[in-house]
Amino acid sequence: MAYGLLLLRIVTGGTMFGHGAQKLFGWFGGGGIRGTAGFFGSVGFRAPVVMAVLAALGETGGLLFAAGFLTPLASLGLAVVMLTAIGVVHWPKGFWNSAGGYEFNLLLLTVAVAVAATGPGRFSVDRAIGWDDNISGAWWALGVAAAAAAISFLTVNLFRRQQVQAAATA
Repeated sequence: MAYGLLLLRIVTGGTMFGHGAQKLFGWFGGGGIRGTAGFFGSVGFRAPVVMAVLAALGETGGLLFAAGFLTPLASLGLAVVMLTAIGVVHWPKGFWNSAGGYEFNLLLLTVAVAVAATGPGRFSVDRAIGWDDNISGAWWALGVAAAAAAISFLTVNLFRRQQVQAAATA
């Protein structure tokens, strides 16, 4: 199981870090803060630069996830970003990723919450410093899922212009 969790954390965390690096630094063909802020503005966020930085930081937290360091916090960052992406962009397009749906986001969200439940495994920083048994389990996963849902809900409902929200659901 330790090798499976290591592989899962490295691939998921590395993918999320890369996605965040596109937003934050413009690496890997990304738009950087300016391009990402433009996207957030186009979907109705009031402070698009702030939202771009927060989303990018949540995703670059994939490095923490990959290393298995502060795993619940890293899981929370990934879960918030994925829930917000589902709610703002992907939900109206249905499930399948081929149509722009939330299939891939749901998968990443599930991995983040599941690793909060199982813990990062034997090959992790949390294990090396003796924290893994204290910051994992079903209650940690429930806490990550509930906190992510609350943060995402507040982000979408407090930081977006109302007319955009109404147009997105129409």
